[in-house]
Amino acid sequence: MSVSTAAAERSVCAPLPVLGRDVTVPLVTGGEVTYAALDYAASAPALQRVWDDVAAYAPYYGSVHRGAGYLSQLSTDLFENARGTVAEFLHCREDDQVVFTRSTTDSLNLLAAALPADCQVFVFETEHHASLLPWQDARVTYLDAPRTPRGAVATLERALADRDPHGPALVCVTGASNVTGELWPVRELAAAAHAHGARIVLDAAQLAPHHPVSVGDLDVDWVAFSGHKLYAPFGSGVLAGRSDWLREAEPYLAGGGASRKVARRADGGVDVEWHESAARHEAGSPNVIGAYSIASACKALTEEGFDRIVARERHLIRTVREGLAEVPAVRVLSLFGDDAPRVGVISFVVEGWNSSHFAAALSAEYGIGVRDGLFCAHPLLRTLLGSDPQTQGECGAPEAAPGEKSLNAIRVSFGAGTPDEHVERFVRAVKELVRDGAQWRYRTEGGRCVPAV
Repeated sequence: MSVSTAAAERSVCAPLPVLGRDVTVPLVTGGEVTYAALDYAASAPALQRVWDDVAAYAPYYGSVHRGAGYLSQLSTDLFENARGTVAEFLHCREDDQVVFTRSTTDSLNLLAAALPADCQVFVFETEHHASLLPWQDARVTYLDAPRTPRGAVATLERALADRDPHGPALVCVTGASNVTGELWPVRELAAAAHAHGARIVLDAAQLAPHHPVSVGDLDVDWVAFSGHKLYAPFGSGVLAGRSDWLREAEPYLAGGGASRKVARRADGGVDVEWHESAARHEAGSPNVIGAYSIASACKALTEEGFDRIVARERHLIRTVREGLAEVPAVRVLSLFGDDAPRVGVISFVVEGWNSSHFAAALSAEYGIGVRDGLFCAHPLLRTLLGSDPQTQGECGAPEAAPGEKSLNAIRVSFGAGTPDEHVERFVRAVKELVRDGAQWRYRTEGGRCVPAV
C-alpha cells in the first residue's frame, strides 16, 4: 500500500461513538482498564446516536396499528417509516417487502416456513448455523467448503445443474463469514442461481454493518440481518425481498395483526382472511423500538458514509493482521487465502494454547473481550482446523483445561466504533502472552476457562 493511501485511511479513522466506550473493568493483576470490546461479530455495541433516538422516542411509545390516540398514531407512523428506511438502506425493489423479525435466525426460519412445496435448498457447509439449519423440512443439498471464490461459484453451478429444473429452488449464502471475515462472491452466486432458475437469500448479518448491501446491485431475492450486529439493541431483525413466496405462505405466527378479517362459520369454525402485506408475518404487538433502532442505525451508517467506514476498517484489519503475522505461534484461519477481501472478523489459533485459556487471559489480564469456541459454525471450523467431523464441540468453549488441546479457536472482531488503541492493545497482548505466558492461574468451570481465585 502506498504512503498516500495509508495517510488517506488514517484521515478517516475516527471511530463512531458507541455505548460502553468509557466502561472500565478490573484486572486480576490489579487496577482497572478501559474495556476493549472486540467481539463485534457476536454483538456490536449500540451507536450512541441510536440510543439517543430511542430515548427521545420512549416517552411517546404507544400501541401500533390498533389505537386512535395520538401516541398510537405517532408510533404507527414511526414503525412504518422505519420499514421504509430499511428498504432505502437495502435499495429494495419497489414491490419488495420488509418484514421485521427478532434476528437473522428468525428471518431465515420465516423464509424456510414460506418455501413452496418440494423446494430444494442449496447451502454451503461454511454457513453460520442460522443459515445452515432452518431448512430441515426441505430437500437440502449441503455443499462442501470452497477454497476460492471462483470455486464457490463453480461448486454451486455443478449442484444446480444436477437438480430438477422444473421445481422451485433456493440458494442460501453468507455475505461475509462470521469466522474468517472473508467476503463471498454474492453477485456471481446470484447470477449462477438465477441462470439455473433458483432464487437466493443473502445472510447479511456480518456484511451489512461493514459494507453497503444493495438488493438491486447484488441481484439477490432476499436479505436477512440482525439489529444487534448493526449497532442497534438486541431483539430485532429484518427479512427483506420478494413478496410472492411470503404472500402465498401461511402466516409465520397466527394471531392479531396478521389477520385482516376473522368470522365464525355456521358450523362453529372460524374463517380467517390474512393480510398480504408484511403484516402477514408480524402477528402480535411488534417490537416498535427494535424496528426504530434498526432504522436509526441505517440512517447513521448511511450519513457517515460506507466509504469512510470501509477505509477505517481496512486500517484496523491491517493493524491486526500485520501484528499477528509477527507471531509464529499464531495461525490465522482462512478459506480463500491472505489476499481475500474481508471485514473486521479474524479467527486464529495459538500453538501450545487452549483457545479458551488464551481468551480468558486476554480478558482477565488485559481487559479485552474476544470470542472463543466454534462460533456456531461447527462444520466450517472443523474444516479449517482439520479435525474429524465426529469430534465433539460446542458453540462455546469445550471442556478442556488450560494447556490441553481443544477443538475451538479465538475470534477478534471490530467495526465502526473500535478505537485504534483497542486493536493495538490486542496485538500487544497476543505477543506478550505468547512470549511470557499468562500471569495468572486459570481453571475450568462450567465449560469455560476462568481465573483461579
